[in-house]
This record gives sequence, C-alpha cells and structure tokens, in this order.
Amino acid sequence: MTSTLSATTSGTFQLGGDLPVVRLGYGAMQITGDGVWGEPRDRDEAVRVLRRAVELGVTFIDTADSYGPNVSEEIIREALHPYADDVVVATKAGLTRTGPGEWIPVGRPAYLKQQVELSLRRLGVDRIDLIQLHRIDPEVPVADQVGAFKELQEQGKVRHIGLSEVSVDELKEAQKTAEIVSVQNLYNLANRSAEALLDHVTTEGIAFIPWFPLATGGLVKDGGPLAEIAKEQGATPSQLALAWLLRRSPVVLPIPGTSTVSHLEDNIGGAAIELTDEQFEALSDAV
Repeated sequence: MTSTLSATTSGTFQLGGDLPVVRLGYGAMQITGDGVWGEPRDRDEAVRVLRRAVELGVTFIDTADSYGPNVSEEIIREALHPYADDVVVATKAGLTRTGPGEWIPVGRPAYLKQQVELSLRRLGVDRIDLIQLHRIDPEVPVADQVGAFKELQEQGKVRHIGLSEVSVDELKEAQKTAEIVSVQNLYNLANRSAEALLDHVTTEGIAFIPWFPLATGGLVKDGGPLAEIAKEQGATPSQLALAWLLRRSPVVLPIPGTSTVSHLEDNIGGAAIELTDEQFEALSDAV
C-alpha cells in the first residue's frame, strides 16, 4: 500500500449537524468469535486492526453491546482508549443474545437505559456520541424505546440518537419523540431493498450507515462488471463496492468490517476511487 492510503479521501459528514466523521468508517462486529459470539480467534490482531484504522484516518467506529456480547466494546477500549478527539464510537442497544447467531429484540426502557450505562462503562466514556436502537421491539411502543434514549440524552449521557433496520414510516414515528441523526440498514450493491429509506434520508440530511456493505456475491466473479471495472481502475472488487456506496449518496457512511489488517488496508483503498458516471451506472445495473 502507498503512503497516501487514507480514509479521509472519502470526505466527511456532520452527524446531527455538529459531529464531523470521515465517511468511510469501520464496523466492529467481526472482532468477535464465530456467530458474533465470544472472543475473536486473534485478539491481538483485532487490537491492531482498530489502531491501524485510526492511523489510516478512520474516525467513525460502529459497534454494539450485543457484539460478543460486550467483547467488541471491550476490545475497542483496549485498543483506542483514551480516544483521539476526532474519534467517534457509535454503539447500539436493543438486541439481547442467547447464543451464537441468535438475536432477540428487547426494547423495554429500563433495559435500554441499563445497557447504555454498561456501554459507557465498557467504552470508558462519560457520553456516547451516537446510540442506536439496534432493532425496534414490536412488543414496546416506539415512543417508549426512543424515549429511553431521549432521557439519557437530556442527562448528558448520549449525544445523538440513531436507528437500525427501519422503514421510512418507522423513522417518522421515532422522530415524533427525538431527533434521529442516523439510520443503519442492510444495503449494498447486490441488495438495495432499503433504497426508499436511503432516498428519504438523503433529502433530510440524515446519515445512512449501510451494514454488510461488501456483500458483492457473484459480482466479483471473472468477467463480471466488478472484475472488469476493477481492472480499469487498478482496484479490487471490494474497493469498487465501497466506492459505489460513497458515490450513491453524500449521506452514506459505509462501515466495512474485518478482523485482519491486510483486509482493512484493502478496504481503505476504496476511499480514493472516483467512479466515472459510466462506471457508476455499470455497477448499478449489474444486479
């Protein structure tokens, strides 16, 4: 990799209008064990990945209390605390774990408040910059779930509030209770089921954080659109997938995750790729 490798070439976005982050971030789900459960196979490498990400200009790190559970937040603190002034650690609450690969929504206000207090302790901070409702619990009114975060915001323990896996209508419902500065939905070149939400938040200036941003699937095969354009650009298919997301909307904040430094550096290379209109359309039409 060249010495100019930097996430900062992806540009910046102001979360909530007052919290700048570099658009290409890092998702910390993969620094745990299989099934997002327990310790990673190589904790030292996980620490190196986080430190290298910050060295390469990443300022937005996304995690959740349920990753591990607890493990991801604990490793982030081990690697990066005390945090640089420009580093923003976003976390989530609202999914509980019963085993590897198992996720159960729990949106009772007392539980959400408890989880935020524990995240504050694990991360070693007095205030969480962005707390996200990991899933809406269908058994609890949305106003009660978002309201729990709003109370913590009023107490100074939360700066901004976001949502994960929501529809436009659910976003609007949540906005009746608190300002929502971000949404995080499954979205990538091969799965654009959240397109309506992305278009909506682009208009509103709300951050869109696509999870699973590199699920390119068959697009990376020999002779496919990604492979052809990758050769033109001297890039990897993963870098193109990230460049496409960055080009798709100025509110998109991709958070590719990885457990190795080499893969991290490959992903960061996507920040500098500027797709032509023709390349963007070719990738868009590939699925």
